[in-house]
Amino acid sequence: MTQTIRNIAIIAHVDHGKTTLVDAMLRQSGTFRANEQVADRVMDSNELERERGITILAKNTAINFAGGKINIVDTPGHADFGGEVERALKMVDGVMLLVDAAEGPLPQTRYVLSKALEAKLKPIVVINKIDRPDARPQEVLDEIYDLFIDLDAEESQLDFPVLYAVAKAGTASLDPAKPGTDLQPLFETIVSTIPAATGDAEGALQILVTNLDYSEYFGRIAICRVFQGTLHAGDDVFISKRDGSLMKTRITKLFTFNGLKRTETTETTMGDIIAVAGVEGITIGETITSVENPSPLPLIVIDEPTIAIQFSVNNSPFAGREGNYVTSRNLRERLEKELLTNVSIRVEDTGSPDTFKVLGRGELQLAILIEMMRREGFELSAGRPEIVTKTVDGQRMEPVEHLTIDVPEAYTGTVIEKLGPRKGEMTKMHNHGSGRVRLEFRVPSRGLIGLRSEMLTETRGTIVMNALFDGYIPYQGEIPQRPTGALISDRQGLTTTYSLNGLQERGILFAGAGVEVYEGMIVGEHSRDNDLDVNVVREKKMTNMRASSADEAIRLVPVKALNLEQAIEFIAEDEMVEVTPKSLRLRKKILQANQRPKRWQKGE
Repeated sequence: MTQTIRNIAIIAHVDHGKTTLVDAMLRQSGTFRANEQVADRVMDSNELERERGITILAKNTAINFAGGKINIVDTPGHADFGGEVERALKMVDGVMLLVDAAEGPLPQTRYVLSKALEAKLKPIVVINKIDRPDARPQEVLDEIYDLFIDLDAEESQLDFPVLYAVAKAGTASLDPAKPGTDLQPLFETIVSTIPAATGDAEGALQILVTNLDYSEYFGRIAICRVFQGTLHAGDDVFISKRDGSLMKTRITKLFTFNGLKRTETTETTMGDIIAVAGVEGITIGETITSVENPSPLPLIVIDEPTIAIQFSVNNSPFAGREGNYVTSRNLRERLEKELLTNVSIRVEDTGSPDTFKVLGRGELQLAILIEMMRREGFELSAGRPEIVTKTVDGQRMEPVEHLTIDVPEAYTGTVIEKLGPRKGEMTKMHNHGSGRVRLEFRVPSRGLIGLRSEMLTETRGTIVMNALFDGYIPYQGEIPQRPTGALISDRQGLTTTYSLNGLQERGILFAGAGVEVYEGMIVGEHSRDNDLDVNVVREKKMTNMRASSADEAIRLVPVKALNLEQAIEFIAEDEMVEVTPKSLRLRKKILQANQRPKRWQKGE
């Protein structure tokens, strides 16, 4: 039985309703039984994704429609997960671009779309959330055309069908004036626009591994796209490795996708997306090919990492209290496991056996990795993010980002002023006339470290900012770091309201009363540019002398609780974040005050 197969990837900016639309497509295609309990945003399977409402890992599902099968690959919208996007596009023949009817195409749509157009994929445009009161579908469509032209789309790619949808309600229509009743027009458009998967089922076997999964029962599972030939369960094949060598193995289990389930099968269909279980050591970008006539496909190219963070064993006085995995061996094994499924991360050894340098595409990607590790019971210390430079023709080059900022008009001056010292160069400024201004800058990646939290404070939380990797430029010289010092505890103990009350006017506190601290732990941000060692455990002396003023109840200002990303952005070169399953603590690398070099000294 041959069925036509369509492979499509959904691309969109964060929060434009991509995962919600896939939910509606799965429901309306009869994938779930009528009485089946299904969670919202069913594709965001990982706990962190559901919590933050963002897609981190590219995942795939399949629906049946009109006797054919549509494989849908859900891609992440964040450029930090660029490695996920690159390979998701290798699996498909077309893309569905989903754009919010009010916000229009945002920078991260641009990133994934440029990759899709380069790969000569057929686009379908869906303008979502047309029920929003501030929806402007016609202007958004013009912006989409501008974006396509800006990305050098070919004539044939500009001739895309446009649908108007409300993903939450599960409706789509071809006319913005007539709301749809279901997603039937969308299914029909996919079938008529996206080319059916082609290839010669009798030809030399070529199956490309584009994603990995892991199962306790089967071990490593490779998710692949069949480009040519037919594979049967029990066949002997060659795996063409990344270094060009060939490894012989037997395929024991084959699965095809149906909805969210994997169904076991005995042979592959041309162009389908399949899962192969039980092949030891197989990784992304490798080709499964025949023993008689090996013909490997080209390797998948992935964007270079731009940011590195040092992961080290937690050696604070409180080490080992809350986590189960605390040794360098645990840390090494966990990072090696991450490398198996995450192609856009690299791990390098440093001079110390307890420290590893982890390189990735951005702070968010590395912060998500740390967050996943702490939830698994790991304790570790993370250093300040640093950029990955490279030398070209004897010149030191550093990564540069294309930064897009959307702010209310009143804050335009503040934004420009903040980006000046960070070597930001404005390339474009556009006033929508709606009270908000869109600014575009080219900024060295270093200049973005710590920018987000500073900008959110300065613009009262109204800023929307996104950055994309934009190549390399000559090293831009010094960029000023955090302008303030830290308040550092000078001894171990429990913090008291009495001592913290005396420190309130010295800066912003990170720790409240009754918190256990140790020498060298950062308890707040100093209002001046030097570090200050303070006693936060001092108690009030009790005497039998009467005070002229009765003891009033001391009221502390609420402390500033930093989350993981804010903590990583806040720390300076000589500081680190202690991460445990229950706590985040900021600390100096050298805990003893008398051994610590003074910061802000001349010649530093």
